[in-house]
Amino acid sequence: MAAEDGGAPSESSAHAIEVRDMNLWYGDFQALFDIDLDIRQGIVTSMIGPSGCGKSTLLRSCNRINERLDYVRTTGTIRVLGEDIYAEEASRIQVRRRVGMVFQRPNPLPLSVRDNLLFGHRLHREERTSRAEEDEMVEEALKQVLLWDRIKDRLGKKATSLSLEEQQKLCIARLLPTKPSVLLMDEPCSALDPKATSAIEELIWDLRGKYSILIVTHNMAQARRASDECVFMLMGRVIEHGATEQVFVSPAQKETADYIEGRFG
Repeated sequence: MAAEDGGAPSESSAHAIEVRDMNLWYGDFQALFDIDLDIRQGIVTSMIGPSGCGKSTLLRSCNRINERLDYVRTTGTIRVLGEDIYAEEASRIQVRRRVGMVFQRPNPLPLSVRDNLLFGHRLHREERTSRAEEDEMVEEALKQVLLWDRIKDRLGKKATSLSLEEQQKLCIARLLPTKPSVLLMDEPCSALDPKATSAIEELIWDLRGKYSILIVTHNMAQARRASDECVFMLMGRVIEHGATEQVFVSPAQKETADYIEGRFG
């Protein structure tokens, strides 16, 4: 967790995600080239870059979602909190328990709000939990995403009846009972209006420190507002990675400056 949760992390545990010499192909098309990247624990890191540059591909590689496509091939390593998630002995189920994923559009299950929140827990639990324990999990998860007061009287209603903002917050809350360490977010505000976008950004910032968050966004202002560090990608490669303000104000690479200033992308 974040340094403030227990002193400065050791050198070996300071990174939530470590990517080394990562290459990825969709069939014959190479989408990622020689990726080396360290994502620090307990902060928000944004990934920016033009469409098709590999941001979402890299994000999805961090919890092995790309493996659902049988024509995807990868080389290199990705470690989450020191564990190689592509090692032969690594379990995809356990990887996805530790690394939660939020998608562009809210995707609540066609179940009640309560059953949505408990779905992952029930899937992964090793022993039965009581109704009281489940009620406590539901309340804690909704409080973390600032939804409890708004929907505590609607827990039995279909999750699809919520507003888009509420649905996206619910999708984040749904991950929390399984106690993930890392939250991956693939353009989580792209389907939302400006007011709902602002609410999700505030939530992401509130979760900072409790979780390590990696977010893909096309919204440059959002990346600058809502992240501690920023990664710029271009044509399947990491071009620059640094403190967000430094990347936006004084980028080290010309390609980064050109993109931020709108000369391409």
